[in-house]
Amino acid sequence: MAKLFDFQQVFTNIPELLKYLPITLELALLAMLIGLVLGLLLAIIKMKEIPMLKQIAAVFVSLVRGTPVLVQLYIVYFGVPMLFKALNQQYGTSFAVAEIPGFVYAVLALGLNSSAFSAEMIRAALMSVGKGQLEAANALGMTYGQALRRIIIPEALVVALPTIGNSLISAIKGTSLAFTCAVVEITAQGKIIGGRNYRYFEVYCSLAIIYWLVTVVIEQILKFTEEKLAIPEQVETYIE
Repeated sequence: MAKLFDFQQVFTNIPELLKYLPITLELALLAMLIGLVLGLLLAIIKMKEIPMLKQIAAVFVSLVRGTPVLVQLYIVYFGVPMLFKALNQQYGTSFAVAEIPGFVYAVLALGLNSSAFSAEMIRAALMSVGKGQLEAANALGMTYGQALRRIIIPEALVVALPTIGNSLISAIKGTSLAFTCAVVEITAQGKIIGGRNYRYFEVYCSLAIIYWLVTVVIEQILKFTEEKLAIPEQVETYIE
């Protein structure tokens, strides 16, 4: 009689699943990078209240936040090729739609999703920088772009780092849906392994262990980074 739960199989699956961990991390990091860049642009548009762009940004953020990431993955995976095919028919271009790998669609969809959630986080971090810093930069003759690059972003990064870490962890867990774009990362490989031996529960336990350990490592790295970037508290010395 077969075992109801094979504890040894849980750890037997892990080495094979770990082979696909680099794909998962690459997906998460690229999506996070896209999310931070677009999130910064959205945050600046909102802070500067740029006409038209502000309304477009608000609709985009509302749309992304109001729909499941799985639906967004399907829309990008099927919608972008349709867009390229329409452009080919309309303008006689020859975009090689079939040659675009699913990995690109997954990164794009996850990046867009991340940007909508990063926008408010980045805006709050930018607004935490004192106005006096910006006024001092203006007095020195810096443009807004120079002040942003040299003063505002470095200081805001310290404030936003914990939230960025949470976003990265969420992005890593979000990559488990990338199989919808035909990307074989650790979750997709887990489904393949489960299809071979029908030990799906053991496979999902293996995946849970891997995701948990990756999260713990990232948390420790972020904790170390926060301690290095944190401004030391001024300690008052009392002389008796």
